[in-house]
Amino acid sequence: MAKYAGGMQVSGGYYWNPRSWSVEVVPQEGAKLPGATSAHYLKIPFLALFVVVPLMGAGFLMSLPLIGFAVFANAVFRKVTGGVKAGAKDLAATVATGGFATGEAHLTGKASDVEKGEAQATAELERLEKEIAERKDSK
Repeated sequence: MAKYAGGMQVSGGYYWNPRSWSVEVVPQEGAKLPGATSAHYLKIPFLALFVVVPLMGAGFLMSLPLIGFAVFANAVFRKVTGGVKAGAKDLAATVATGGFATGEAHLTGKASDVEKGEAQATAELERLEKEIAERKDSK
């Protein structure tokens, strides 16, 4: 089996790249092999494809569960280590800064807004009291 580099002009045939596990089919007229000059190819006979390609598939099938376990372990590791950091950032974002007292509710707005609201509510109550009194007197 002859060895070739990516980008070389080659004659027709089948060229296998063991690093990327790919087989390149070059037409009979010849063509350049894809990839950079660091990509290495082996020219293999047609009948050898019946051995190489199933072996590549079997290798992939055997390594697929291992790849799955490795990806799962990586995800768990990142979740455990990165989750602590992200959780700390989220918690720090919710911690109140100065101006807030423990146990106090700050849902009603500013004191001036509350006083305006109380004045409007008092005026509305007085109006309703007058209306009720007028209706009682008219009966």
